[in-house]
Amino acid sequence: MYKFIEGIVCAPEDLRRQEVWRGVAKRLGEWHARLPISAISSEPSLHKPRTNGCTNGIDKSGEDITPDKSVPNVWTVMQKWIYALPAGTEAERLRQQSLQNELERSVKELGDTPGIGGCGYVFSHCDLLSGNVIIQPSTAAKPSDPTTSECTVSFIDYEYATPAPAAFDIANHFAEWGGFDCDFGVLPTRSQRRDFLTHYLAAYKAHLAAADRAAVSSDAAERLFADIDVFRGMPGFYWGIWALIQATISQIDFDYASYAEVRLSEYWAWRAETEGSRARGGEEMP
Repeated sequence: MYKFIEGIVCAPEDLRRQEVWRGVAKRLGEWHARLPISAISSEPSLHKPRTNGCTNGIDKSGEDITPDKSVPNVWTVMQKWIYALPAGTEAERLRQQSLQNELERSVKELGDTPGIGGCGYVFSHCDLLSGNVIIQPSTAAKPSDPTTSECTVSFIDYEYATPAPAAFDIANHFAEWGGFDCDFGVLPTRSQRRDFLTHYLAAYKAHLAAADRAAVSSDAAERLFADIDVFRGMPGFYWGIWALIQATISQIDFDYASYAEVRLSEYWAWRAETEGSRARGGEEMP
């Protein structure tokens, strides 16, 4: 589907403007509340036949990674990407196995995140970088008082959209505040994240059916805030795998191999920090 959307394409620095991030929060809350995922699959993949995409007993569809979930979802997408990685050399096979181990570990730890109101997975954009956020013309000008204003935005480019925990979609967007340069020094602070989530949850609840609003608990903002911190390393893992594939097939003039290393290093640094191995080794915090 194609449709022209009039407006201004964001740059990474625009995402860090309060009136813009509030607009993104409201639109994302609407996405997560209104766009259904039930039509994607009517039954868990556990009950689906394993004929399509199955080679030599290996389920190349990626569905086996979440046998109790409807598919596709963000985990099955990453599984398919790992299967698609080159594995012609011993080093490539070892890398593929290492990533597979990390995916299985992450699914075990994060795959059953309860989400908001008991809705574990929502229809997620999964690629909310600055270039996919369009500021509507009527709100494009910088307001005189950004603390009380917000932009109206639209999202484009849905090819990575899939069911995922809301915490993943939001953590992924926050990582994009740093742009392709991966400037971790400009990622949202705690207060900025809380402001974003306040507007996100207000929009989310506003677009729920009245009968579903009661399921959103009073501490939903605090729980979601904590979940996003838990998911902080997963965008690096997700895009790191993707970039490894692009490094082998893309004709675009971009150093995907280096980008993959940066994003995967982001994931490994997050693991080292959460496990305490960085501190125990006396290493400097990245």
